[in-house]
This record gives sequence, structure tokens and C-alpha cells, in this order.
Amino acid sequence: MLVAFSVSPSGGDETGGVSEAVAAAVRVVRESGLPNETNAMFTNIEGEWDAVMAAAKKVVQAVAAAPPRVSTVLIAAMR
Repeated sequence: MLVAFSVSPSGGDETGGVSEAVAAAVRVVRESGLPNETNAMFTNIEGEWDAVMAAAKKVVQAVAAAPPRVSTVLIAAMR
């Protein structure tokens, strides 16, 4: 399965920045061990359904740790 997703916090830290949330998301993706690629629009992860969805869930939880809301767009393609 190939999943492309984007996770966006609704607000940033006390300065309005989102760099910490983005760094946390990237760290979770890299630590998943799944093949991945980040581009201007999405992060792509490839693997088995359960592993990919678990990684995407952890990313959303990591980004949602600070702001009150998180927007997520996820596109999945089965092979």
C-alpha cells in the first residue's frame, strides 16, 4: 500500500511557529522504518496496511500534542 498524507496544525507554538510539530512528524515517519519520501505537498509511506496506518496515526498524535486542532489529508492506493 502507498499512502500520501499531509498533517497541518491549526496553530503554532507561542510564537506562531510550527517547526517543532513538523520536526516531530518527520521524526515519527523516519522512525517507522517504512520506505518514505517527503515532498512539497505530502509525505509518502509505503508498506503493509497496518504498519502504514499505525505510522500515520502516530504522526497525527505527535502533531496534535500542542495545537488544539489538526487537519489531516490522506490518500491511499492499494497495489
